[in-house]
Amino acid sequence: MQDWKLLPYFLAAVRGGSLRAAAEQTGATHATVRRQLEALEDSYGVKLFRRGQDGLHLTAAGKTLLPAAIEAEQVILRGRHGVQGKDREARGTVRLSMDPMTAHFLMAPILAEFSALYPDISLEMRLGFQVDHLSKLETDVSIRHAADPMENVVARKLFPLGIAIMASRGYIDTALPKAGKGGEGLSWIGYGPEPEMRRWIAHAPFPKAAIRHQVEDPEMHMHMVRAGMGMSFLALWTQSVFPELQRVPGTEVDYSRSTWLLLHEDLRHVARVRVLVDFIADALRQRRAEISGL
Repeated sequence: MQDWKLLPYFLAAVRGGSLRAAAEQTGATHATVRRQLEALEDSYGVKLFRRGQDGLHLTAAGKTLLPAAIEAEQVILRGRHGVQGKDREARGTVRLSMDPMTAHFLMAPILAEFSALYPDISLEMRLGFQVDHLSKLETDVSIRHAADPMENVVARKLFPLGIAIMASRGYIDTALPKAGKGGEGLSWIGYGPEPEMRRWIAHAPFPKAAIRHQVEDPEMHMHMVRAGMGMSFLALWTQSVFPELQRVPGTEVDYSRSTWLLLHEDLRHVARVRVLVDFIADALRQRRAEISGL
């Protein structure tokens, strides 16, 4: 069926929000993406997108198609992963590093599925916010959220990471209406001396909100915000795990950081490393909308 060839362009357009972004995701030209979307619309006899100055927006028909397209993509990826899992060269240990929040709330189910498909690959994981150096062979593969990986390694940029001012629904409903001008009466949960976070707080829409609590651990921030103790800067994906978390109304999303997959140059053709990196990249791209908010 022609649909199978056209659906990736449809999903790329949905996730990217524009023909340009979809072209970047698929590696095709702007004109190719447009032709493929028009062919898909012609095959169904409906319009899937409404085109505006601010990008592409799904029509009612497009919204109906989206869940089925995502399901089809997942079926194809599961088949691909299953075939890859038969690669008998893919065996041994891969050292993987990432920060604890990413590991606990995003990667655990992804790595469980990978482990089931590749029973001969073992994972040795290092969790922490310090940077393990691939160039010094401290780790094989690293997942990082940064503006620039700043290391002479093979880097695969997946997509922007959305970071926003988050609070609990209860805090937004009760504290925000009572706040004075400039956020007076509201509370921040600060990251201590971290200069970037202090700059973000200083330029936020609530200059008169007090930094009442201080903790350097982002996961503790998330739980304190969930409990209604104040506002903090958190990744947008946290609200997909804990629905009580919400972006504070009237605030912007920061996209200065991106999600990167990094590996040592010498390991790029090693089967066990290659299949892990490809698997993680596919799995995270499926969750792009909730991770980046784009």
